[in-house]
Amino acid sequence: MDAVTGKDAMGQGRAANLASGLFVTFEGGEGSGKSTQIKRLAQDLVQDGLNVIVTREPGGTPAGELVREVLLGGAAESLGADMEAMLFAAARRDHVVSVIRPALQAGGIVLCDRFLDSTRVYQGLANALPQQDLKALETLAIDGLMPDITILLDIDPHLGLKRAAARRGQGDGPDRFEKETLQTHIDRRNAYLALAVAEPDRFVLMPANRPEDVIAEEIALVVRTHMAAQILRQEADGG
Repeated sequence: MDAVTGKDAMGQGRAANLASGLFVTFEGGEGSGKSTQIKRLAQDLVQDGLNVIVTREPGGTPAGELVREVLLGGAAESLGADMEAMLFAAARRDHVVSVIRPALQAGGIVLCDRFLDSTRVYQGLANALPQQDLKALETLAIDGLMPDITILLDIDPHLGLKRAAARRGQGDGPDRFEKETLQTHIDRRNAYLALAVAEPDRFVLMPANRPEDVIAEEIALVVRTHMAAQILRQEADGG
């Protein structure tokens, strides 16, 4: 987790204007550019004088980073998809309680690389557990916390996998999830799109096969618009 604090011309952070903070998650398939766009958005918001926390899943806490190594390295694969789902849930609960909720309560803007929708797509498609059990794990893990905005970076899996391979560099093999079949990646993309259709008030669909600068500008506009609406609601409520 990286905490970045921006100050305005008066020397005061303006995140206090957001009484309940802002929780933005980034989702998408392999090679969709999530990490790049999170970094761009964080830099943009810091220039506005806002307190920004950048984090990721699995990860975000010392325990979560250990779980990340186990999961992405494939060490837990032999245990089965059900155990992987449980490890994700345990790491997420720790992440929410230790990092995300405290940051939001302090008025921060949390930018998270993957959250509950990744489990819905990756472990859901893998039939890790019956849907009612997966939903119960989700409820326990998020502790009532849902993202305010979910940016879905949508990309054709053919292109995404090429990007992911180029990003790894020579000598590095694909991780536990990158190495799945092309059809699995296609199915994941379709599952993400279905979630976006089902929850249009939360999801913002961003085609990821466009110039990086264009995508970054659009994401910044979406987030700033949401922030402005949130501040107006707070003022109307007397906050």
